[in-house]
Amino acid sequence: MPLLSFLRGTAVLPSALSAKGFDFMRYSTALRASTAAFALGLVALGAFSAAPGKARADEPVVQEEESDIIKLSPVTPHRILVQDTAGTHAKDGRIYVVDADKGKLLGMVQAAYNGNVVQDPKGRAFYVAETVWSRGNRGDRLDLLPAYDPQTLTITNDEVLPGRALVTPKKNDLAISQDGSRVYVFSMVPTNAVHVVETATHTVSQTVDLPGCALAYPWGNDGFTSICADGGLANVSLKAGKADVTHTKPFFDPEKDAVFEHSPTRRPDGKTWFISYSGLVYPTSLSAESKVDAPWSIQEAAGLKKAPAAEAPFAKTWRPGGWQLSALHYASGHLFVLMHEGTFWTHKKPGTEIWELDTATHKLVRRIKLPVPASMVGVTQDEKPLLFTNDSTGDLLIWDMKTGKQLRKMQHLGDDLYFTVALGE
Repeated sequence: MPLLSFLRGTAVLPSALSAKGFDFMRYSTALRASTAAFALGLVALGAFSAAPGKARADEPVVQEEESDIIKLSPVTPHRILVQDTAGTHAKDGRIYVVDADKGKLLGMVQAAYNGNVVQDPKGRAFYVAETVWSRGNRGDRLDLLPAYDPQTLTITNDEVLPGRALVTPKKNDLAISQDGSRVYVFSMVPTNAVHVVETATHTVSQTVDLPGCALAYPWGNDGFTSICADGGLANVSLKAGKADVTHTKPFFDPEKDAVFEHSPTRRPDGKTWFISYSGLVYPTSLSAESKVDAPWSIQEAAGLKKAPAAEAPFAKTWRPGGWQLSALHYASGHLFVLMHEGTFWTHKKPGTEIWELDTATHKLVRRIKLPVPASMVGVTQDEKPLLFTNDSTGDLLIWDMKTGKQLRKMQHLGDDLYFTVALGE
């Protein structure tokens, strides 16, 4: 019997009828034949219905995951570190690794609460000073100095420190010697001091007590200088496992015209340019016997009148201000200072211009107008140097130092960009 007839309900029963009545044997034989035909038909239909399924892709075979660490290229002069204090959620501080030539974020490491960062002068490692608590915002306190591999961004050593300063992220809270053999950590636990960390052994070799003084401005391989509350300097010479401390006479009045802690130091020879709130620049040669030269005025270098200090607090003129308000290009000796128009106590106000000054001639080279006010200026130390500024939204602006033209902008790199660290700086 045709399969379609069977499916339409054509009965096999009539063919099994005879004049003598119902023939069960004939019915049984016909039913078996019809059933076999139906089964074969279903197989045939199945073949046709399965055919489209062959056109579908086979289910993917889940591959076993393998962990790996991508290596960054070696550190270059234009690969910088950017410190983000994340002020509104400071427990989440970060250090960004940035390719400034491409304006590309390469990676990030944690900097916890009010962290600081310093880089080995040859780019072999970078160090982050940070503080954590066992219960998040309370509990047992732990001050740390992790060392990071600059190509994998993995921690190679996680040193526990005796203490650390938690004022705010300042470059000179954490410093490094010219050969990278020592890291200097400013501490206020329990009193003002500097921990000397040997990077080869990751141990604190000594702690130098410096009552009334703060921060660390490194010079060469065997010493650093701290700035003191009386307006003088404390010089620390490290030789043969001992620390010899000498002091200079005060050279500025902290009550009338204090100097910015963020003044730049040229680490190889210790040459430092301390900048005061009014705009005086004190050329200083740091050593075991630091020498401070007579100051010169930023405003006079630009052909303006010298700015008054606290004796005329409401006099409005061009003044230095911001957070990381200055940067020095070592080879050219050019000093870059954020400037704004304001009264004496506006030293934290962001700059609307960058003034480029020649430290040898005490002359203004150029004024660079900024599209948005900046609280930070940084510079690389190569033959084709780049400048860096920020804005209040966390953008990083990248400039050609020689032409003074903006090259690119990284939008919202972070929340609170405080300073940059470049190779050799």
